[in-house]
Amino acid sequence: MPADPTAPRHDEDDQHEEPAQPARRDLLRSGLATGAATALGLAAATGPAAAAPNQADQADRTLTLTGHLPTGCPDFVYLPVEVPDGVREIAVSYSYDKPQVPAGTPGNSCDIGIFDERGTDLGGDGFRGWSGGFRTEFAIARDTATPGYLPGPVNPGTWHIALGPYQVAPQGLDYRVQVTLRFGAPGAEFTPHYPPERARGRGRAWYRGDCHLHTVHSDGRRLPEEVAAGARAAGLDFIISTDHNTSSSHAVWGPLAGPDLLILPGEEITTRNGHWLALGLEAGRFVDWRYRSRDEEYPRFVRQVHRSGGLVVPAHPYCPYVACQWKFGYEQADAVEVWNGPWTYDDESAVDTWDSRLAVALRGGRSWLPAMGNSDAHSAPQVIGLPHNVVLAEDLTRDAVLDGLRAGRSWLAESATVRLDFTVTGNGRQAGIGEELTVPADAPLDVRLTVSGVPGGTVRFLTDEGQMHQESLPADGSGTVVWRTTASLAAYVRAEVRHPKADGTPGKGNSMGEDLPWGPMAALTNPIVLRVDEH
Repeated sequence: MPADPTAPRHDEDDQHEEPAQPARRDLLRSGLATGAATALGLAAATGPAAAAPNQADQADRTLTLTGHLPTGCPDFVYLPVEVPDGVREIAVSYSYDKPQVPAGTPGNSCDIGIFDERGTDLGGDGFRGWSGGFRTEFAIARDTATPGYLPGPVNPGTWHIALGPYQVAPQGLDYRVQVTLRFGAPGAEFTPHYPPERARGRGRAWYRGDCHLHTVHSDGRRLPEEVAAGARAAGLDFIISTDHNTSSSHAVWGPLAGPDLLILPGEEITTRNGHWLALGLEAGRFVDWRYRSRDEEYPRFVRQVHRSGGLVVPAHPYCPYVACQWKFGYEQADAVEVWNGPWTYDDESAVDTWDSRLAVALRGGRSWLPAMGNSDAHSAPQVIGLPHNVVLAEDLTRDAVLDGLRAGRSWLAESATVRLDFTVTGNGRQAGIGEELTVPADAPLDVRLTVSGVPGGTVRFLTDEGQMHQESLPADGSGTVVWRTTASLAAYVRAEVRHPKADGTPGKGNSMGEDLPWGPMAALTNPIVLRVDEH
C-alpha cells in the first residue's frame, strides 16, 4: 500500500517508534490537548531515554519536525520534544507555506512559542515564551533568552513547541520546525531587574501615562530603552508595558525607570475573541491567553489579575483585524480602551458603545465603566503617548495610579500639549471628572470646561440625552466654555474636544450625513455623575 503523503515525518539522530494516533474528533474538542500533534499529522521528535556519559561534551543535536495542519485544526498544537540531561540551550526555528488563496480568503498565519517540562496546562507553570508570528527563531538558556522568552533552567523532560495557527488556508498549512539542543555547562542564574512601584511624584496631582505599549519582547520594533526615552519625550509620568502573551519584558525595565518615570508591568492578552490589557501586574506574572469566550476561562484570569490588584481593560474592541473584536462582554472589566492610536472610525464606535453603557449603568444604580485611551505604539512612526490618560492620583505610585484609573478620575489626551479642566458647580458644591454631585433636582448647575492646545477645536458637552451644547474654540486653541443644566435633566455630563474636520469646518453633532460629523478627537473626559438629592 503506498505511503500516506500527509503522514508526519521527522529527522533526528535517534530512531523511535511512532506513537499510536488517537481519534481526531476527540482531540479537536480541546485545542489545548497535547495529543493533538499526533492526531493532525504532526511529527513528535524524541531524544534518548537516558543521558549519555560526558553529555556536556556532546555535539549539538538538531531535530526536524514537519507536518500538515488542515483547516479546522485546534487553536494550539503542541509538538513534544524530549530534552535530555546536559542541555545548555534550546534553539528553535520554523517556517510554513503560504499558498495562493482567493481574494477575501485568509491565508496561512502561524504563531509559535514554547513550554518546558512542567507542561502545557492552561494557566500552569510551564510557559517559557511566545513570539507570535513576529520571529522565525528563538533560543532559551539559563542566563539569557530571546526577547519574548524567559531565561531559566533547561531541565530534562518533555518540552513542547506550541504552534498557534490562527489563520489556515483552504489548502491547509505545512510547517517545518527545527529544534537544536546545545550541550554544555549551564550559564549563570538569570537575575531579573524589575521596576520599582514608586516614582517621585507631586502628591495628589494629575499624572499622564500611556498604558498600552509594545517592545521587541513581542511584535514591536522598539527596544525597551527606546520606549522609555519616547515616554519621557512625550511628557509622560508613567507607562505600562503590555507585550503580547509574555511577561519577559518585566525583568528589564528596572534600570529604565527613574524618579521622573514610573514603569508598571502588564500584558496584552490576545485571545481568539478579542484582546485585553492586564495592567499593573505583579512583576514576572504571566496571564494565559489560550481560550475563546465559549470556553468560560476568561473569568478565571480576570480573578487572577484582580487578586494582584491589577486592572482588566478590553483593548480596541472594534478593531477590524482577525480575532481582535471584543466578545467577552464588559461586566468584569475595570475600564475599556475607547481610543487606540490615531483617531479612526473604530474609535467612534467604541466611544458610542461606552456612552450607551453609561446611561444603562447609572439608571440601574450600578458602577459605570471608565474610558481609557492608549497609543498601542509598536514601532516608528507610531507615536508614544498618542493618546494617553491624564489621571488624578494621590501620588505617582502603582496603587495610586491604578486606583485613579479604576475610579474614572481621568481624561484622555492626544498629547501633553492639550490641557483641560472640567467641573460641575451648583448648590454650593463642585465635582470634577469621575466624581458625583448630589443636588436638588432643579438646582442650577454650571458645567465648565477650560481647555488649551486645540487650535480651532470644537467643544461638545454630552449627557444621557446626547449632545446638549457645542462651541468652537478660537484660533489659538484656548478657551472656557460654560453651559447650564440640572440634575433632573442630566444623569451625567462629559466633554469632548475635537479638531476641525478635513475641510476646516467644526462639524455638527445633531445632523445626519454621508461622512463622519466630527474631526479627530483631541481630548475626551470621563463623566461627572449628577444625582438628585431625594431629601
